[in-house]
Amino acid sequence: MKLNLKRPLAFFDLETTGVNVASDRIVEISILKALPDGTEEVKTMRINPGIPIPLESSLIHGIYDEDIKDAPTFKQVGEEFARFLDDSDLAGYNSNKFDIPVLLEEFLRAGIDFDLENRHFVDVQNVFHQMEQRTLKAAYQFYCGKNIENAHSAEADIKATYEVLLAQIDKYQDVEFEDKKGNKSKPVQNDVAALHAFTNMNKVVDFAGRLVYNENGDETINFGKHKGKCVEEVFNTEPSYYNWMKNGDFPLYTKRCLDKIWVRWNGKKEKLKIERQTKISIENAKPAPQPQAPRQPSHVKPKEEEPKPIDNSMLEQLKMKFGK
Repeated sequence: MKLNLKRPLAFFDLETTGVNVASDRIVEISILKALPDGTEEVKTMRINPGIPIPLESSLIHGIYDEDIKDAPTFKQVGEEFARFLDDSDLAGYNSNKFDIPVLLEEFLRAGIDFDLENRHFVDVQNVFHQMEQRTLKAAYQFYCGKNIENAHSAEADIKATYEVLLAQIDKYQDVEFEDKKGNKSKPVQNDVAALHAFTNMNKVVDFAGRLVYNENGDETINFGKHKGKCVEEVFNTEPSYYNWMKNGDFPLYTKRCLDKIWVRWNGKKEKLKIERQTKISIENAKPAPQPQAPRQPSHVKPKEEEPKPIDNSMLEQLKMKFGK
């Protein structure tokens, strides 16, 4: 089966020093870019993380400190990977929760503005877990009937992930799915936008899941004492929470998302302040009402003018009028 693509879909996998999104580093990155014409491009590179690789991590992926001592740092090659991914949607296995957040942290540390706007993200694990709920090794065996050779090497994993997605589309394209609310659909389609919608049902704001959208599309806190509250509501009642998160052990991309909400919230506050000041200025600029003369009671007759005394001028006017 061939993926129905409108633009490249880049499957990628990372091997890292650990599983902490905010503090661990990439030691190997492999990308398989599936192109709309059916061709593929693969780019694999080991990275010097700049910190020691814990033994427990090396035992999993087989990469030790001596293996990457002469490898480039991410800062040295980050622009190269940004260009390679520039025109692509992103896909992977557990990529929404781990690989994308880790990659974003590396780009931010390197000072590279990797734009995520208008991209689709297809997490193959989410398709699998929601339909079958197993691991990549089991998924490969279940869907493809094969075992992964060199499991936990980045390139072997992303090739397996690519094959699993093709098999999932073939298996589930006409299969009905019922979500927790009882809504029924056939979400697994040979369409990246549809796969994006199905594998991003939690609607996270920051990929790490510290901030999520609620049903109204508002950003909410997804941990701690304010879990479930709108971020702007928390800023209204406890604005110091922003500084606490900014100084805390949160991923850089989470903090960047928080900054956007903070700027927007302050903009709303400033707008309200200006509106209040404008209203006060308008009220102060109105002319003071002029005092009115007291009205006389209706039963009081207007005062008659006193008659003027007759003088020679008046006699002359009468004589001329009556000819006498």
